[in-house]
Amino acid sequence: MHNPLLTDAHTPPFSEIRPEHIEPAIDHLLAESRAVVKQVLGNGQHTWESLIVPLQDADERLYRCFSPVSHLHAVADTPALREAHNRCLAKLTDHATEMGQNAALFDAYTALAEGPQWHQLTPAQRKVVNNARREFRLSGVALGARQRQQFKAIRQRLARLQTQFEENIMDATEGWYKHITDAKYLLGLPESVQVLAAEAARQKQLDGWVVTLEFPLYHPVMTYADDAALRQEVYAAYNSRASDTGPNAGTWDNGPIMTEILALRRQQAALLGFDSHADYSLARKMARTPAEVLEFLGDLAARSKPAAMNDYAELEEFARSEYGVAALNAWDIPWYSEKLRQKRFAFSQEELRPWLPVPQVISGMFTVVQRLYGVSIEPVAGVDTWHEDVQFFQMRDDAGELRGSFYLDLYARPGKRGGAWMDECVVRKKTADGVQTPVAYLNCNFTPPVADKPSLLTHDEVITLFHEFGHGLHHLLTCIDYPAIAGINGVPWDAVELPSQFMENWCWQRTALDLIARHHDTGAPLPEALFRKMDKARTFQAGMQMVRQLELALFDFRLHAEKRGHDTADIQALLDAVREQVAVIHLPASNRFHYGFTHIFAGGYDAGYYSYKWAEVLSADAFSRFEETGIFNQETGKQFLGCILEQGGAYDPMDLFVKFRGRRPATDALLRHAGLLTEDTPAAA
Repeated sequence: MHNPLLTDAHTPPFSEIRPEHIEPAIDHLLAESRAVVKQVLGNGQHTWESLIVPLQDADERLYRCFSPVSHLHAVADTPALREAHNRCLAKLTDHATEMGQNAALFDAYTALAEGPQWHQLTPAQRKVVNNARREFRLSGVALGARQRQQFKAIRQRLARLQTQFEENIMDATEGWYKHITDAKYLLGLPESVQVLAAEAARQKQLDGWVVTLEFPLYHPVMTYADDAALRQEVYAAYNSRASDTGPNAGTWDNGPIMTEILALRRQQAALLGFDSHADYSLARKMARTPAEVLEFLGDLAARSKPAAMNDYAELEEFARSEYGVAALNAWDIPWYSEKLRQKRFAFSQEELRPWLPVPQVISGMFTVVQRLYGVSIEPVAGVDTWHEDVQFFQMRDDAGELRGSFYLDLYARPGKRGGAWMDECVVRKKTADGVQTPVAYLNCNFTPPVADKPSLLTHDEVITLFHEFGHGLHHLLTCIDYPAIAGINGVPWDAVELPSQFMENWCWQRTALDLIARHHDTGAPLPEALFRKMDKARTFQAGMQMVRQLELALFDFRLHAEKRGHDTADIQALLDAVREQVAVIHLPASNRFHYGFTHIFAGGYDAGYYSYKWAEVLSADAFSRFEETGIFNQETGKQFLGCILEQGGAYDPMDLFVKFRGRRPATDALLRHAGLLTEDTPAAA
């Protein structure tokens, strides 16, 4: 049988892939991988060429096969695909643990590290070997036979639970909608949102309008809908997804899954001799100890909470004086915040939409990158994709050499998980024929074009796109030839957000906005008066936004660092305690946000959500150099390219940052950009 997952094509033949292809392809490559391991262990003296290269190639073939499967599971899910994906995920988890616990393989790596060839290897090659030896230890290679089996069972169960957690969120999101037949409930909603709601109704073969929990509808309803009862109903549905409360209580309940995940993570860490899962997690990160992370988050909280309290007090006073509201409900806060923003700045995000049509934003973003790094990006027709909306692009450097390619999938639709993310399709690798260029998936969930109306973005959505493209650049522009440390691979998790958050800065610069923002009808640039309003509103409620992120980071880290009961009541008690420490908004007891906190229960950010703020310090400080030399200074851009984007995980990220910036990072740039650095701001710890 022809199997499209086993072709040599550089990009996957998506239209040919069927669920029945998946398991035979994975089984074939798993057998091939085991044969390669047997072969290299019989080679005698272990060198880079005899040990690392064959194993690297086998791993990469396996990854190339499962990457499109995993991607389709996220963007075009079906019951048959989900079943095949999950069966193979179990097999791959077993295989990874089997390889990580292979003592003979670990001994071979050690022999290479201690052998005569070691000092002939490049620093990048040595990093590959050292990272692999660390992963052997973190996979339990030193455990006894019974403990190795226990560790393997834990990993297998965790992989299944984490997938189930994410699937429950997807199903719960699609499992609720509000059918509206009376237009009075739509008062306040922008026309573009009403059109989208009408299209959602049409797709369900209903008249009127449908509000779903997909972000392009959920967010504007919470921000603009004048009907408080509608906001309350949508808020309750969204913030109880996959939980024991709300309209679908218990249907896709992630509560038992959370508690089992946490218990298993704790057991896994203990087997390896770590005090907590947080200690285990930090073995792969820039931060060295839980105390260092908690001190970092505590310092930011101390410097941010006074501003957050002022933000909230101001909002309460506005609601009281303008609307006679004595107390703010959680579902009212976005609506009143938007009204306050409009009153203070005469500005709303919706005003920007006409100047942010998707084609112009993409073109402008590509020009920004071209000016910074000297790369050009062009569309490529005829590439097989998973949906008609998906586009494909190639990126070339100023010498015309192909550096990488990427798929761009921008719009929300059924069967596609929420959020925005970048993932790898193909990783850069040196081959006998030259260099295998990388390929990325870039995914968002924006409002799709409806009828003859183009997709018009909010400024926040533009920031999201730039963020994901920053991840894409990190993957695509790498010059490291070894997949294990090329692009984002091998980069400590708390540094991997640096390139993504760094790119967001250009969304606020007038000269960059002249490239990004053009009126969809006239082509006119963003009016200066509107830009000034947007710029002044940039730090609106920045204190509240900062403590919200710190709340999530502290909850995640303490959840994985502290010895706790970790049943659902204990998880809730910890979240309540963290909110008491840093939050300024009081949420209803029925709020179950954490039942949908996919980042930490299924997305790889466990004991790592702090990475967003950690890397934001790096990105703000890195951008401050462009503020000093010019935001399109190509010399500075090329230095950032050479010091950060091209180096992948080959070197310590702090060393790379210092090489670019000339010093270690400071938090002041982050606080200044957020408008939180004032004379009253507490000094850094």
